[in-house]
Amino acid sequence: MVEAPDKAATCPAPVARSRGNVSSGPGLCLSLDPRAKLLCALAFCLLASGLNSRPVAGVALGLSLVLALVSGLDLLVLCRRTLAVNVFVVLLWVFLPFHLAVDEPLTGLASLHLAPTPGGLGLAWLITLKANAAFFVLIALLGTSEAEEVFHAMAHMYVPAKLVTVFFLFHRYVHVIGQERAALTTAMRIRCFKARTDVHTYRSYAYLVGMLLARSLDRAGRVYQAMRCRGYRNRFWLLDHFHWRLRDTVFCSLFALALAILTALHWSLS
Repeated sequence: MVEAPDKAATCPAPVARSRGNVSSGPGLCLSLDPRAKLLCALAFCLLASGLNSRPVAGVALGLSLVLALVSGLDLLVLCRRTLAVNVFVVLLWVFLPFHLAVDEPLTGLASLHLAPTPGGLGLAWLITLKANAAFFVLIALLGTSEAEEVFHAMAHMYVPAKLVTVFFLFHRYVHVIGQERAALTTAMRIRCFKARTDVHTYRSYAYLVGMLLARSLDRAGRVYQAMRCRGYRNRFWLLDHFHWRLRDTVFCSLFALALAILTALHWSLS
């Protein structure tokens, strides 16, 4: 007599679907309408990009940092992504504070020397402050929403449908391209490939990029045919809609007041 297998042992446990945001719990921005968050983020980034005063940029950075801290973000993820963003900012500090000064006619490298300038240092500080301010606002507002919710809000705000589709498909299939790259690099390691500074390594990486592009193009064709078979006609239909509430109006009003204060400080110091 054969004993029936245990259903709990044969059926795998359901896998929880990971959220696309970086929130770790309830926060200020988690329950806001994505349209409100998208509008506020766009307005802040446009204002921050036009600031030319370091004190005002520092105030903007402080406001954005406070917003990020009260938005219920995972602090570990926030710190890790802040470091990733500032890796590119460090490159500015390597080159921007210095300039090539020519004291005499160009006769050789000896006539050129590097000298740090106060203007270069000030510009590097200004870009650092503005970049971090925009980053903290974006991750506080858009990082607390699912990517699909952000694309849905873009569609409701009459962003061109083709642009929204490009963003949506990029977000959906960038992980698939990453899996293809991982499979190709694993195949290279199985064949005892080791990266060196020689022609063979450069040729192998060139083949890797070529195969990745070829597989991406083939995958894109198959995905498009599958979408056409399921009735896709170059448009994603919006089946549900957001609901604007009182807290969204209050948040947008307070955010607009903060932007007005930053604008007043900017004009008073410029």
